[in-house]
Amino acid sequence: MEEKNYITPTGHERIKNELLQLLNLDRPEVVKVVHWAASNGDRSENGDYIYGKKRLREIDRRIRFLNKRLEFAVVFDNLARKSGDADSEQIFFGATVTYSPQSGKEAGKETIITIVGVDEVDLDQGRVSWISPIAKALIKARLGDCVFIQTPTGPTEIEILDVQYR
Repeated sequence: MEEKNYITPTGHERIKNELLQLLNLDRPEVVKVVHWAASNGDRSENGDYIYGKKRLREIDRRIRFLNKRLEFAVVFDNLARKSGDADSEQIFFGATVTYSPQSGKEAGKETIITIVGVDEVDLDQGRVSWISPIAKALIKARLGDCVFIQTPTGPTEIEILDVQYR
């Protein structure tokens, strides 16, 4: 039994687009090259044929992976959580959270993260997985709460400064 794959609507669309790109453009193009290379004769030393077959296997593997991710995808849309509602102050999947550590050398420094699915993680853009330690500590907390997270330097208390749903 496969675990559910929670994902935002944007992440779901991105995966679908990648799958369609592979199916409709990349794979047919590689198939043409492999067919052409195979028609040239000896395949044992034919670089276009050998590389093309390898690339075709990689594309097929990625297609199977994306199909499986989409099959178990549970799309979470937080449009119902509007600012001003009681729910909009509590942190759930899809929330964009601004927080600040309460002590240490990072004290007072604001950090903004968005809690997303495992297929959407991008640390450079502040997108963290819902199963990451920071997300697990923040989920169900509310605006103004202080929570403890485990960091490499030990437990750190952080204050939640803002919660938004985009």
